[in-house]
Amino acid sequence: MVSSTTPSGSPVPGGASPGDGGLDDFGYKESLDRSLGKFASFAAGVSYISILTGTFQLFYFGFGTAGPAYLWSWPIVFVGQMAVALCFMELAAKYPVAGSVYNWAKLLGSRIVGWTSGWLMLTASIVTLSAVVLALQINLPRLWPGFQIIGDGTGQYDYAANAVVLGAIMILFTTVVNAAGVRLMAAINSTGVFIELIAAVLIAIILAANITRGPDVFFSTNGYGAGESGGYLGAFLVASLASGYVMYGFDTASSLGEETVEPRRTAPKAILRAILASFVIGGAILVFAIMAAPDLNDPALGTPEGSLQGIVEQVMWGPLGNIFLICIVIAVTVCSLAVHTAAIRLTFAMARDNALPFGERLATVHPKYQTPVVPAVVIGLLSILILVINIAQPKIFTVLTSIAIIMIYLAYLMVTGPLLKKRLRGEWPPKDLKEGGYFTMGRWGLPVNIFAVVWGAAMALNLAWPRESVYGTPWFNTWGAFVYIGVILGLGYLWYFTVGRSHIGTLKSHAATSKGDEV
Repeated sequence: MVSSTTPSGSPVPGGASPGDGGLDDFGYKESLDRSLGKFASFAAGVSYISILTGTFQLFYFGFGTAGPAYLWSWPIVFVGQMAVALCFMELAAKYPVAGSVYNWAKLLGSRIVGWTSGWLMLTASIVTLSAVVLALQINLPRLWPGFQIIGDGTGQYDYAANAVVLGAIMILFTTVVNAAGVRLMAAINSTGVFIELIAAVLIAIILAANITRGPDVFFSTNGYGAGESGGYLGAFLVASLASGYVMYGFDTASSLGEETVEPRRTAPKAILRAILASFVIGGAILVFAIMAAPDLNDPALGTPEGSLQGIVEQVMWGPLGNIFLICIVIAVTVCSLAVHTAAIRLTFAMARDNALPFGERLATVHPKYQTPVVPAVVIGLLSILILVINIAQPKIFTVLTSIAIIMIYLAYLMVTGPLLKKRLRGEWPPKDLKEGGYFTMGRWGLPVNIFAVVWGAAMALNLAWPRESVYGTPWFNTWGAFVYIGVILGLGYLWYFTVGRSHIGTLKSHAATSKGDEV
C-alpha cells in the first residue's frame, strides 16, 4: 500500500490513505491509532456478540419460557440479523468509520435520523455494558463461594446486589484498559476471543459426546405455553429474546474502522465471520446441551442459578466444568471490554460533530494513548450508576437486556430503512464498490434490504410488547420498553431541539479542512 499523509502533512498511522477509510466523505481527518489487523477486527465483532456470554446468560430465560423448542428462534434470529449484517457489510466496505451506525444513518437519512440513531445506540450500549457485566454473578460464585460478597445468596436481593458489586468491578477494569489505548484493548480482546473460541468448540464437542436423547425433543412443545394467551406461539415469541440478545454488535468491526488497516476490505469480512462463527458454535452448544442434559424437567434449568451452567457442571467430569466456567468468565470480560470500546467510539463520533453536550471535551484524543479517554471514564461511571439504581431489582437481568436490545434494533432500523430508500432511488450501491473489488450484494441487495427492514421492525415490536413475564410489575415496568425508551428519547430530544441542532457541525479540531465543514 502506498503511504500517505494527513491534511497536516504528518504520516497517517498504519500507512493507510484517509480516502480508503471513507473519512473524506464526512470531512474528518485521521486522529486515531490505525494499528488493528484482521484478527483484531474479527475479535472485536466476536467479543461483542460473545458466544459464551450470550448463550449462557439468557439460556434460562429461553428454556424456562418455551422449553427445548425455543431453540428454533436461534436460526430465525440468525437469518434476520444476517440480512442486517449484509447491509452493514456493504456500508462498511464504503464507510468504515467510528460510530458506524450513527454516521451511516446521518449520511443515508438526515441529521435528525442520524442523531436519533446515535443517541439510541449510545444509551443502549451503556445499558448493554451494565447488563453484560451482570453475567459474572451467574458464574463467579459457582467457582468460589467467596465471590458471593453480599449475603449468602438466599436473601431476596442477595443475587441482584452482588451482581451489581461484581459488575462495577468489571466496569472499572474495562475503563482502565480502554483509557490506556486501543493496542492494549486489542491484545487483551484478541487473547480472550482466542480462548473463548477454543473453549466454545470444546464445550460443544464434549456435550455432543454425552447426549442422552434424540433431536425429537425440539419438535414438541413439551407442555410449554399451555393455558397461556397465544398458546405456545406466545411463549415462543417471548423466549426469542434469549436468541435476539446474542446476535447483535457485529457492527463493532466497522466502528473500529478508523483504527484498522485496510478497513474497507477487513471490516466487511470481520462482520461476516463474527456472525457466522457465533451462529454455528453457539447453536451447537445450545443443541447439544439440551440433548445432553441429565433431566430436562429440572426446574433449575429455568432459573439463573441453574441455566446452561448447571448442565455443563453436571455433564463435565472432574474439574473440567470449573475450567470451562473460567473460560466463560474470560468471555464475559472481553465482551464487556468490546461493548465499552464500541460505546467509546460512538461517543467520540458524535462528539466530534458536536452532537453531544461537552462535545469538544468528549472528542479529545489523548496525545499519548491516541484514544478518547474522557468517554471511557464517563461511560464507565454511567454504567455503574445504572447498576446501582437497579440494585434492589431481582429482574434486573431481563429488564436491562430487553430495553437495550430494543434500542439497538431501532438504531439498526434507522440505517437499513434509509439504505432501502437509497436503493429504490437507484442511489445505492456506489459504483466504486464493484469496480474496486469491495463487498457488494449486487442484485440480491434489494430483497435482502427489504427483509432486513421488515425483520428489524417486527423484532423490535415483539420485544417491546408489554409482558409481565419479561418486564414484571407495576404497569410502568410492564410497559417498560415504551416508558423507558420514551424517557430516553424525550431527554435526548430536549437537548437536541433546545441546544444541539444549532451547534451541530464538525469540530475544527477534527475537520479535514480548517473551515470545519458542517454536517
